[in-house]
Amino acid sequence: MTRYILKRIGYMIIVFLIVSFLMYSLYNLIPSDPARAEMEGLKKSLKPAEYEAQYRQLRQEMGLDDSLIVRYLRWIGLWKDVKGEFNGLLEGNMGYSRFFKVNVVDAIREPMKNTIFINIFSTIAALGITIPLGIYCAVHKNSKFDQSVQVVTILGYSIPIYIIVLIFMFFFCVLWRVFPIQGIKTPGITYANNWEAFVDKLYHIALPVIVMTFSALGGMTRYVRSSMIEALSMDYIRTARAKGLKEKVVIYSHAWRNALLPVITSIIGWFLGIFSGSVVIENSFSLSGMGKLYWQGLNNLDFELVLAIQMFYTVVSLLGALLIDISYGLVDPRVRIDK
Repeated sequence: MTRYILKRIGYMIIVFLIVSFLMYSLYNLIPSDPARAEMEGLKKSLKPAEYEAQYRQLRQEMGLDDSLIVRYLRWIGLWKDVKGEFNGLLEGNMGYSRFFKVNVVDAIREPMKNTIFINIFSTIAALGITIPLGIYCAVHKNSKFDQSVQVVTILGYSIPIYIIVLIFMFFFCVLWRVFPIQGIKTPGITYANNWEAFVDKLYHIALPVIVMTFSALGGMTRYVRSSMIEALSMDYIRTARAKGLKEKVVIYSHAWRNALLPVITSIIGWFLGIFSGSVVIENSFSLSGMGKLYWQGLNNLDFELVLAIQMFYTVVSLLGALLIDISYGLVDPRVRIDK
């Protein structure tokens, strides 16, 4: 297992470098000039010759006149910058946000906390509903309850998430006025302690979490149900029942353990997908998260900020793939991932 993990980490490093180079090259193809954007406010106060001289000097200081390979290696931290130091992504320097006028690390710190906070709650809620519901529907296949759940899950799976957002907003925010329509905290309020701040934050993210959970119910429930139906049709289930084992033991100790192997890929893949899905949620509810920050960075051509967020998604995806393979070995001892 240790040898396999080390080998996979080596592959992950190679994939990370390839993806980072492709993304850096792609964003550099977009017609923009960071030096021009930095000097935008000085154009009227300087003479044309002075402006052009400062512009050329700024391009040299920013290293924009170097080749694409050199600029990428400086950004990633494998080449010395114009000051003769290694100061790139691998050293913890994610760049400078031209739009927010702060370091990228400072710009993404709070939004990242909010995104992880929202996604953790939606993940717990979705798995807590879909797994028991999928198992129950598989055990009671073709019952009226199962057929009703299949209709609801097909609707939830087919409707785009932005339509679900609008429907829930209309009922819970406009019609019933149960939840606030936007924001992550009550504006202008002073909290007496951290607990009040936490409760207020939970109140504001409740509807986004409900929307994310509802949008995940369709696909996950159907996937768990189909895996359980396949597992319950195997010969070893008939043998277990013939031995007189209790139905709960047959379902949860035998069928569910074997059905979990294909479900793991879907669960972890879905968990990684909710980070991209949060782009729609955070923009719809005006939540300060990574999705909204990513959208702002794209609209304002803040490519260092966008690249840092993109690398975050890349690392999450690579770690998720490693976690899937390790989970296979833990769930099913027959899978020998060390060979």
